[in-house]
Amino acid sequence: MENKKSLFSRLPVISQLKKSVGLQRGMLVAGIVLTLIFLLTAALAPLIAPYGATQRFDLTQAAPSSAHIWGTTAGGYDVFSRTIWGAQTAFIVIVVAVALSIFIGVILGLVSGYIGGWLDRILVVVADAIYAFPTLLLAMVMSIALSQGRSDMWSGIFAAAISITVVFIPQYFRVIRAETIRLKAEPFVESAIVVGASSVRIMARHIYKNATRTLPLIFTLNASEAILTLAGLGFLGFGIEPSAAAEWGYDLNHAQSDATAGIWWTGVFPGAAIVLTVLGLTLLGESMNDLNDPRLRGRKKAKKNGAQKQEELVEA
Repeated sequence: MENKKSLFSRLPVISQLKKSVGLQRGMLVAGIVLTLIFLLTAALAPLIAPYGATQRFDLTQAAPSSAHIWGTTAGGYDVFSRTIWGAQTAFIVIVVAVALSIFIGVILGLVSGYIGGWLDRILVVVADAIYAFPTLLLAMVMSIALSQGRSDMWSGIFAAAISITVVFIPQYFRVIRAETIRLKAEPFVESAIVVGASSVRIMARHIYKNATRTLPLIFTLNASEAILTLAGLGFLGFGIEPSAAAEWGYDLNHAQSDATAGIWWTGVFPGAAIVLTVLGLTLLGESMNDLNDPRLRGRKKAKKNGAQKQEELVEA
């Protein structure tokens, strides 16, 4: 039982929650709550949404009513259903994009940092060249190259995910490469080399586990950036077509003309979904990042101890 409790307490979010105090804990809890709402909405979309994501009605731009609680769009789509299904689309794109980014970035970072030489120089130059491009512009170029005019759900999601993957690979590559170079000089790695362990075994058994400890932090921050990139692609018309799946950026783009006519409901709800989801993931990621920094934790402990001593002196 004690082992299970200790394993549970070492989970990324749980361990940070136990370390947090005051405002930092409030930010972390707010991030957890908003992120959980997003995840539950994506998972339970078929049960929550009263209509399908691509189901159209003759009633267009209708105000919120009992039949359509958040109204309808100019295309005849139910706003509430589109917003709920949009969470599922965003979740799938995030999982595919970030999973591929981590897989490719970690492998390249391990190989580049451990082997070094000309291979390391080439990979670093390529990663820096990709990283230098504006994120959204690079995603647009990749989306155009991959989608090739197809607008069905899975090809659209795959194109958006791959577009975001290309943007994120250099981030994981640089982090893992730096950690690999540092760990390569550690005594336990040198001992493994002395006993005759192969390079693949050293990277897989000794370096990988230690070099990937910061990935949960990068993942949460990249997840929020992935949502913004997906929404940007949809807003500019390079995302998923509305006849294929629901996507917040596309719906927000087509709500611009409605706003001038006083039809607020077509843009407020998908826009709020983007803001709240990105806010939740950002609060979660930034809080975990701060709590993972021993210097910040040290300051907070020092302040807390100082406050306790002052209280003791006042009481005395």
